[in-house]
Amino acid sequence: MAPNKPDLVSRDYTIHLAKRTHKTTFKSKTPKAIKVIKKFAQDAMKTKDVRLDPKVNKEVWKQGVRNPPKRIRVRLSRKRNEDEDADEKLYTLVQLVEVSSFKGLQTETVDSA
Repeated sequence: MAPNKPDLVSRDYTIHLAKRTHKTTFKSKTPKAIKVIKKFAQDAMKTKDVRLDPKVNKEVWKQGVRNPPKRIRVRLSRKRNEDEDADEKLYTLVQLVEVSSFKGLQTETVDSA
């Protein structure tokens, strides 16, 4: 196996937004939820560059500025940066995973095919 292979990985996470936006002013709840998702992706994937899929943004903002969803299921994929003059070699793409229920979900490593 090549030594640089494990740096490209995809995992599914459930982010509990309610506990992270608790005690936040109404008008800053959803913006904070977006920041929390980015921070979570940075910590989980160890990359500075985090890019949100528009579907994630739409899902979080769906109920307005005061009411972000309680939880969100996302797929974090570490990808190689194609841009030569970029500071970071890798970036993280955050994509939405649609689920009917969050019961019993674990963090899963996904085969990036």
